[in-house]
Amino acid sequence: MFEQFQQRISDLPNGQPEDYAMDRQYLDNIEGIAEKWKLEDVVIVRSGAVVWKWHKQGSDRATPIFSCTKSILSALTGIAISEGLFTLDDPVEDHLEEWAERARQTEPRKSDITVRHLLTMTAGLDWPEFDKPYFKMKKGKDWLHYIAKQPLTHEPSHTFAYNSGCSHLLSAIITKRTGKSALEYGRSRLFDQLGIQTVEWNEQEGVSEGGTGMQMTASDMAKFGLLYLQGGKWGSEQLIHPEWIEQSTSAHNKGLLHYQPPLYGNYAFHWWVSDAETNGWCDYYFALGYGGQYLFIVPEHNLVAVIRKQVEGRNNALLSRRLLHEYVAPALL
Repeated sequence: MFEQFQQRISDLPNGQPEDYAMDRQYLDNIEGIAEKWKLEDVVIVRSGAVVWKWHKQGSDRATPIFSCTKSILSALTGIAISEGLFTLDDPVEDHLEEWAERARQTEPRKSDITVRHLLTMTAGLDWPEFDKPYFKMKKGKDWLHYIAKQPLTHEPSHTFAYNSGCSHLLSAIITKRTGKSALEYGRSRLFDQLGIQTVEWNEQEGVSEGGTGMQMTASDMAKFGLLYLQGGKWGSEQLIHPEWIEQSTSAHNKGLLHYQPPLYGNYAFHWWVSDAETNGWCDYYFALGYGGQYLFIVPEHNLVAVIRKQVEGRNNALLSRRLLHEYVAPALL
């Protein structure tokens, strides 16, 4: 039992790039561009081992991962569904009665919004200018009320609109059904099992901030990515059902596929998806946080890459994705 516990909390094993079919020279070239591109952390995992890592501060630190939080929330949603706490097609109003009462006052059709619509960000709520209402919401005292009063501009399921309010509703449903914040639920179902001990998550009125607010080390992000690469299995434990891994990381709508610069992709269940035809390399999916905080999972190459950079606004975030394509991909043998 003690050895199993030690294995659970230990870091991922380290390996040499050449032992995992990667060209060290390409990876070492990252150091030359890291300062110029204002990178903060790079962790490359192949076949379960850390084959290359770099930290600007000399060591890994728990820092804000911004909207990468959403992908972790997606995992917790899948776990809750597998435990029978709710289903994908449950109306939101079945679990958040106070929210539902306020929502119906402005538009009865909000009763049609389901958990699935929240995950795919197709709830139909008026949420313009790439999540701008979220910042207004954060200034208020009752976030659920703020989301409830937003107009319905599209029928649920018809139109994608990036909306961290949807994420916060998911977090609220988890809290309602479990009696725990998403952070507490995550510790009992996911973080402890992965040995993720340095994790923080902002909350409002006992509800973890669904769309962002998490702090985590780059290495712990890599563990989470490896869990997905392994079909939700960690050691002998099946932490997430493999069907959820497949369903939640498959594209459900076009998302922001045509956004320029190409930071995003198709949208799944709080994950972004990029296909080979679009990116010119191979199919992969990723979590993305503001300013260039990326967690890439590349099944075809048994690869996980965490690339984080200094926040310089939205467009410079593309440098993190360029690093994957211009330095990591060519290193694969």
